[in-house]
Amino acid sequence: MTVRMKLQPNVLSFLLLILSIASSDRCLADDRPNIVVIVCDDMGFSDLGCYGGEIDTPNLDRLAKSGLRLTDFHNNAKCSETRASLLTGLWHQQSKNLKKPGHVTLAEVLRQSGYTTMMSGKWHLDGHPLDRGFDRYFGFLSGAINFFTGKDWGNGKNLMRLDREVFEAPDDFYSTDAFTDYAIEFLEQARQKDQSYFLYLAHNAPHFPLHAPETEIEKYRGRYDIGWDKIRQQRFARQKELGLIDPTWSLTERDPKVEPFDKLSDSQKRFLIPMMEVYAAMVDRLDQNVGRLVDNLKQNGELDNTLILFFSDNGACPYNRLRSDNIPPGPAESDYAYDARWANMCNTPLRLYKQYAHEGGTLSPMIIHWPKQLAGAGTVSKATHHIVDLMPTFVELSGGKYPDKFAGKAIQSMEGVSMVSTITGQEQSSRPPIFWEFSSNHSVRDGKWKLVAERSKDWELYDLSNDKTETVNLADRQPEIVTRLSEKYDAWAMRVGAKTHQASLNTKPSKQSQLFDLPSR
Repeated sequence: MTVRMKLQPNVLSFLLLILSIASSDRCLADDRPNIVVIVCDDMGFSDLGCYGGEIDTPNLDRLAKSGLRLTDFHNNAKCSETRASLLTGLWHQQSKNLKKPGHVTLAEVLRQSGYTTMMSGKWHLDGHPLDRGFDRYFGFLSGAINFFTGKDWGNGKNLMRLDREVFEAPDDFYSTDAFTDYAIEFLEQARQKDQSYFLYLAHNAPHFPLHAPETEIEKYRGRYDIGWDKIRQQRFARQKELGLIDPTWSLTERDPKVEPFDKLSDSQKRFLIPMMEVYAAMVDRLDQNVGRLVDNLKQNGELDNTLILFFSDNGACPYNRLRSDNIPPGPAESDYAYDARWANMCNTPLRLYKQYAHEGGTLSPMIIHWPKQLAGAGTVSKATHHIVDLMPTFVELSGGKYPDKFAGKAIQSMEGVSMVSTITGQEQSSRPPIFWEFSSNHSVRDGKWKLVAERSKDWELYDLSNDKTETVNLADRQPEIVTRLSEKYDAWAMRVGAKTHQASLNTKPSKQSQLFDLPSR
């Protein structure tokens, strides 16, 4: 027997009100932006077309044209250390790359806020992504792989995973393509849940080994025959044309270790040029895959309210690597990294490289795209930000809450400041100092002043308001500022577990070779 109930008008009105509120709440939840963070690996400040480079990057250039480019966004100068701060909003020493307790990840915070959380690509941290808040994972757990086999670059082991299962790379595998394939697959699955999502896409390109499909390499044959000196000048000129830099930025002198390109013999040039051709091909293929992901968002009507951030985890890499004699760079059997010669060019106009606390190590190209909220499409922002700023930004945009405790353990406070005002075109308020320390290279940035030192060397002081490329050391002329900032740095180092300046002075100089021994003339 069916029982029918006749609702009184006031009861019916009340129920309709409840349904209306519920529907409104759902719309508000749905209105929160999707968040897509795309990180590339070891790319120089000037490699992208929209940052002055000659590499073909039309997809990222389009994002920049309808988005926002930052010229003062910083990383931690090293792969895993940047990833630690990205995920925790803490200085990397505070979590020790997720090994120490007292932190919570972006995925854990956003999942508690009702987001679907997904990751594809390079992990390079302690533990497993599925244990740190991600619903889905595809990628490799270590720091570098063979792009064609997926095997670990150092030990040859298979550390590729699909969720928790070992993933065997097929014959047609190329990691840049595969990471995008699974990112898109995860997005398709997330759409079935009718909730906002967070995708962390961590590419290993263009990190060594220098591997790229031959079709891409052929596009760049001959493009670098003119050498690093002329291309540095060309990139610097384009950066000025694009409005990325102003007269306060000067082009640094060529690294003193690096010889003039026109002094090389023909055989030396034939040895070095193919490395940059393959590197450019890797960046090109990366750009194509960014385009694939953006097209998927657009086709599904999500691009307008998806916050996309693209940046590099550190500056160009100067390490010389050659473990495959008589095999040119490019195929799976080759094993190269270019050295400081090309890295100096890729970081135009900056000094030094990956692992250093100078701008060449920490300054990253940053593209932000969010049509629904972004103010001033195609603009360039000089706002100062650091990777620790992502956590407070995403907490604010998600309407979530950064916890005091997580899984029964006390959580350290966020160290960054929200980027929402920068994204929406408001004036940035003053921010607290920024700090760096990796392998005894260390620095503190407070307003226009930057105090920085290489391991085993004393402080250098730069006024970044008129010397962004760190060419005029003012340490001897401004001793009181050196003292003030040095005290701030040491207090921070003691608080978070970084090396103090004195401890760094007592560290032996690095033995890391940064130049190939070239063939005889």
